[in-house]
Amino acid sequence: MEEDDVTIREQNFHSQVREYIICFLLFAALYIVSYCIITRYKRKTDDQEDEDAIVNRISLYLCTFTLAMSGGAVLLLPFSIISNEILLSFPKNYYIQWLNGSLIHGLWNLVSLFSNLCLFVLMPFAYFFLESEGFAGSKKGIKSRVLETFVMLFLLGLLILGIVWVASALIDNDAASMESLYDLWEFYLPYLYSCISLMGGLLLLMCTPVGLSRMFTVMGQLLVKPTILEDLDEQIYCVTLQEEALQRRLNGTLSVDPRPKFCKIRRKKASAWEKNLLYPIVMLILLTGTTISVLLVALNILYLLVDETAMPKGSEDRGLGNTSLSTFGLVQAVVDIILMFYLMVSSVVGFYSLRVFEGLTPRKDDTTMTTIIGCCVSILVLSSALPVMSRTLGITRFDLLGDFGRFNWLGNFYIVLSYNLLFAVVTTLCLVRKFTSAVREELLKALGLARNRRFNSSQRCSMGLSLGVCAGQSSSSTPTSTPISTNHFCMV
Repeated sequence: MEEDDVTIREQNFHSQVREYIICFLLFAALYIVSYCIITRYKRKTDDQEDEDAIVNRISLYLCTFTLAMSGGAVLLLPFSIISNEILLSFPKNYYIQWLNGSLIHGLWNLVSLFSNLCLFVLMPFAYFFLESEGFAGSKKGIKSRVLETFVMLFLLGLLILGIVWVASALIDNDAASMESLYDLWEFYLPYLYSCISLMGGLLLLMCTPVGLSRMFTVMGQLLVKPTILEDLDEQIYCVTLQEEALQRRLNGTLSVDPRPKFCKIRRKKASAWEKNLLYPIVMLILLTGTTISVLLVALNILYLLVDETAMPKGSEDRGLGNTSLSTFGLVQAVVDIILMFYLMVSSVVGFYSLRVFEGLTPRKDDTTMTTIIGCCVSILVLSSALPVMSRTLGITRFDLLGDFGRFNWLGNFYIVLSYNLLFAVVTTLCLVRKFTSAVREELLKALGLARNRRFNSSQRCSMGLSLGVCAGQSSSSTPTSTPISTNHFCMV
């Protein structure tokens, strides 16, 4: 018995060490990718090792950590779904035994923990540390800036706790809820994160439909259009730029605008299949993905009305690889994963397309650290809400694990149903508005031309009447003059 106990303890120890190593490797890969992305957009500064350089470097590391956690939140559901399907396909394979339910649950819990840490501690610390200068009268330096940052964090924490306390007291005023108001760990933090997740879900609901319609425009700008689909306004713009460049050369100006050359570079470098086939194929893929997403949401609405199991819920079952949650097996799992990534990219595109958040758009080698902090916080909120939105909309049937499945609003039928209805309706309206914009513009132009013609006609008729009156008066004075007919002006 003692040998068996030792063997079991050794197996548990080795499995835990293996899980820690896998988590560390995954985090290291995400951190390296995040660091490369941020340094690509960060504004270049001098290499002097002064106080501001140290503060910028610390803020950069914190932003990189936050962006890595955002990538981990995006990969949670896809990694869990594909792991479940792999274990179903190869249940006895020795080389994939490390892929188990304990590892998946550990990843969900770690991502949830560090997402809260980044959102409530690290990112506010990075912002206040970047903006701090030290208290008045104190010695300038890193220590004084750190002290001011911690004081600001303490005051911010008190403000947030006070707002949550007042809001929860107004919503639930029974005796049990009043007693739970004094429980910081078991009540405040779950309730606060539930509110943040709901705000993230609403932000996704606002950004994703806009991004789904905006994706067609973005891909149209990145790809080379076929000759039959070229935009005449773009061609006119390029010709105008070329004319301005030639005019500057004739005037003796040495500066040359590179924009006219860029209008022709892509088309010259593009191959034949890229000029004629790539653009229609990409547009067809985008349209198919958007249509499938809306259809899945419509089916989920029907499931919500007739079946209680369609409600999103959390799962504490550590069993992985027991049953497939996809009707068509691995093929549907791959389609679900592609749709999740598509929705995430669309939500980011829609986020930066909104006028409210246009100021947060990063620019290559010209983005300040304050803007990078805002971008990291926004992407963290969107990515943390992505698993919840995917399960709420019925994109996947994989149950939420860890703290992601403990949000209070997930059990409210009316909130979940309204969320699905709003997503389907808003996405459909955005797509209809996108694809009918050209027709509406032509109709408005036609109506505008018709109104201008009627207005000009009425003006000419009035001018003709006035001229006719003048002609009548002149004919009375001079009988030989010929009166002017008003019909002539009206016909003109």
